[in-house]
Amino acid sequence: PPAHSHSDWIGPPDKHSNLRPVIFYVPPDESALERRLREARQEAQASNQRFWARHNRAFRQEKEEFIYSRLKAKGLEMRDESGQKATLNAEEMADFYKDFLSKNFKKHLQYNRDWYKHNFRITFLMGQVALVRALRWLRRRKKNVEQ
Repeated sequence: PPAHSHSDWIGPPDKHSNLRPVIFYVPPDESALERRLREARQEAQASNQRFWARHNRAFRQEKEEFIYSRLKAKGLEMRDESGQKATLNAEEMADFYKDFLSKNFKKHLQYNRDWYKHNFRITFLMGQVALVRALRWLRRRKKNVEQ
């Protein structure tokens, strides 16, 4: 982002995780509490990027292996006569999706738990930052009224 920017920047989707990375704005007068909030958001983003990059890589690999094994069982090649990539029908792919989700159920459950922990922490810190800012604003307003 340009140096004069005063907001977070969101990038294009990552080719591995499909998540859009965020470049977080760091204000020059960032307090320790605001820094903790930004770091918690960065940590949550990094955790999500890691999980979904690994998950998507495993998904693509297992999907290719599944298609290859099903085509091989039918006596077909990965490419048809015209050079097009051979595919399976929706019912056959539904078997793969069901098996993949069942096999990765515990990973998804753990990811969801971690996701909630990150988000509760971020929400708590956001509340604290909002409260501190509101109190600061009220103090300034009171000081201006008294003058």
